[in-house]
Amino acid sequence: MSFFWFPLNELPFVLLTMLVAFTVHEFAHAWTAYKFGDTTAYEQGRVTLNPMAHLDLFGILFLLVAGFGWAKPVPVRRSRFKRPRIMSIAVTAAGPISNLLLAFIGLFIYLLLVKVGALDQFATRETVWTFFSYFVPINVMLFLFNLIPLPPLDGYRIVEEFAPLRLRLKMMQFEQWGMFLFLLFVFLPPLKAVTLTPLFSLGRPIINGMTDAILNLLNISSPFLQV
Repeated sequence: MSFFWFPLNELPFVLLTMLVAFTVHEFAHAWTAYKFGDTTAYEQGRVTLNPMAHLDLFGILFLLVAGFGWAKPVPVRRSRFKRPRIMSIAVTAAGPISNLLLAFIGLFIYLLLVKVGALDQFATRETVWTFFSYFVPINVMLFLFNLIPLPPLDGYRIVEEFAPLRLRLKMMQFEQWGMFLFLLFVFLPPLKAVTLTPLFSLGRPIINGMTDAILNLLNISSPFLQV
């Protein structure tokens, strides 16, 4: 019996995917904040694509055993922005958008490799397919996951920016319970069925839409998503 959420022989693909996904996600936050005038993340060495600056060991371990995890949050001081609300929303949204972009790029690379015949060898095709079969859906799931309006996720920070000050102050009082609520959604089937399951079910239409767009772009008549 394995203690891991994923098949043991496929863990390298999962780890590589999360290494890229978490790193780019946090870099996107840090880089956007830096460009808008907040040097906090830059001063802490977070405006970098070095995974060691962003990964949280416990978050990675939790991913392997529970199926979801996290990276180190990027510190942001909205008071340093010229337009705090708009720029804060942009900085927050940069993370999830980066994951959606990674999914698109991954799918594009896979279909391009198929089109040029680079995957004609069965072993090669199977290996590449296994990697992208994790890389694309996981990045789409991270895009959706981070839009959940629970602290400390990006979706909550975006909702918070739209809330009036009085409501925002009340929301701050309950931020400490955000993770507990999320765990309830994960581990209680009735709650999961009306929260996470409908949200994550959007992943397949998103991937299908990207696939159709790339197939048209590459002038491929039919999808090549199976080995």
